[in-house]
Amino acid sequence: MSSCGAPEQGNTLPAGIDPGKEVVLNGKVTNGGSPVAGAFVRLLDGTGEFTAEVVSSPDGDFRFFAAPGSWTVRALHRTGNGESRVTAEGPGLHEVAVAVG
Repeated sequence: MSSCGAPEQGNTLPAGIDPGKEVVLNGKVTNGGSPVAGAFVRLLDGTGEFTAEVVSSPDGDFRFFAAPGSWTVRALHRTGNGESRVTAEGPGLHEVAVAVG
C-alpha cells in the first residue's frame, strides 16, 4: 500500500468489484512506451477540481472508482507530466492511457 493510503494499484480488479455496477477508470502511465512506476496520478472532475490521487504501481498501473461524468487523469513524474481525458457515461471499466515525458 502506498504512503498516501490509496489502495494497491494493479491491472486486476479486486475481488467483489463489479464493473457492471461501478465506474472504474483503469489505466497505465508510460514514457516512450515503457511503464512508469511511482508517478502521482491525479483525478480531476469536469470543472478541473482535484478529486483523488494514487501512485502508479511498478507496472505503471492505476485505478480510480468514480461517478459517471467527464474526468481528467493527470500524471506527474520526474521524467515529465501528461494527462488524458475520459468520459464515463455509466458503469463499466474505462481504460485510460497517460503518457509522460
